[in-house]
Amino acid sequence: MGTTRRTPVSEAAAGTTTGTAQPAGGCHAPGHGRERARAAAARLAHAGVHGTALTWVDNAGLTRVKAVPADKLAQAAATGVGMSPCFDVYLVDDSMTASEYIGGPDGDLRLVPDLDRLTVLFAQPGWSWAPVDRHEQDGTPYAACQRGFARRMAARAAAEHGIELRMGFETEWVAVRGPLPEAESEPAYPTTGPAYGMARLVENTDYLRDVLAALSAQGVEVLQIHPEYAAGQFEVSVAPSDPVGAADLAVLVRETVRAVSLRHGLTASFAPVVDPAGVGNGGHLHLSLWRDGRNLCAGGEGPFGMTRECEAFLAGVLRELPALLALGAPSPASYLRLRPSRWAGAFRCWGLENREAALRFVAGRAAAPGGANAELKCVDAAANPYLLVGGVLAAGLAGLAGLAAGDRDTRLPAPVSGDPALGRDQPGLPGSLDAALERFERSGVLREALGGPLFDAVRAVRAGEIALFEGASEREIAAATRGRY
Repeated sequence: MGTTRRTPVSEAAAGTTTGTAQPAGGCHAPGHGRERARAAAARLAHAGVHGTALTWVDNAGLTRVKAVPADKLAQAAATGVGMSPCFDVYLVDDSMTASEYIGGPDGDLRLVPDLDRLTVLFAQPGWSWAPVDRHEQDGTPYAACQRGFARRMAARAAAEHGIELRMGFETEWVAVRGPLPEAESEPAYPTTGPAYGMARLVENTDYLRDVLAALSAQGVEVLQIHPEYAAGQFEVSVAPSDPVGAADLAVLVRETVRAVSLRHGLTASFAPVVDPAGVGNGGHLHLSLWRDGRNLCAGGEGPFGMTRECEAFLAGVLRELPALLALGAPSPASYLRLRPSRWAGAFRCWGLENREAALRFVAGRAAAPGGANAELKCVDAAANPYLLVGGVLAAGLAGLAGLAAGDRDTRLPAPVSGDPALGRDQPGLPGSLDAALERFERSGVLREALGGPLFDAVRAVRAGEIALFEGASEREIAAATRGRY
């Protein structure tokens, strides 16, 4: 699995990043790069940008925003923008629960834009975007910042094992004409052709061209775009980045698709399911491990060419998968998608190029070992991408720690071929959010990695949404969530 960096651009160019995105390093604290922020604001003004959207993703998986005028970007970078921490315990319907550490009207945080990711938005003329790091008022990192969690786990991989993770998300969505329908109404899809059919691409040629054009103008390298299986469903895959960068790109890609869709009279839904009777939207995560320019997923003596470190990392992920579902399949709606024989990865197993296994290994080609990677298929776009990449890293690092300690359970079990639902006696993953939350609460690996404030906030939100949808039908759950993602 290769890597990419955003393309360096002319400082005055509209529709592009303001600079080359760098691997995420230290957390961007208030006061970071005042002169650089002033220069960036000047370039934005020259490019006709009036406002910058500053985003973070909450524990319900919703992208939240505060925006500043372009000429206030330098001030935002210097002092941050105020925001309540209560959104860390908001549920999908904007009701609020509480955790041991977070909840209620008290407190304030500072949202500090990451200027390395500052991007002029092609499909939203006059706007730019930057993800934020969240800090306490005194400038110290906020303990429940999901982006900070992802960064800490990536730094641990480098410091403890000299390993760089390259990650990339696939983004699936369903487009409907006009607004999303009420619970009992049928969606009006913009496509009538068959799954993966050229007819669908022809019917939507202008729409998909504009998605490609917008992403390209924003410096995002697209690998593939195509019609998917379900009615009105599409997928776009982008080149991998560092873990924090991959999560940033997941947010940027989704909001770009949303903006382009609206310009075409369409509404895009990234929810786990739009129609509970159909196939849902995944948010598959690809990953590979690298050291000194070498892909550790290839060239080894382990299964299908894995090195021992790659195998131990993936064994750690496979071991923690039931608990990881609370991060990667975080909504009651996720379990309407996560069903056997739908290529959703409903079984706790792995296999070579097996699209029914929760963990799919791609060996790559002998002539191009850099393409070897693993794909986590049991996750969807209701997930906070920063929580997901951080949780996967924590699980994999536990596997590497076991390898270093000489533990025996760092080997992968036998790979599975074919559909594991067809009498092959493979363990299933949790079939409900309740079951996944129980495994999450018992996971020492994730509890330690997340830290008390973030772990407990995630737990509270999951428990709150379980209660929110108690007794609801599948159709009611789908209708209540498809317009939120």
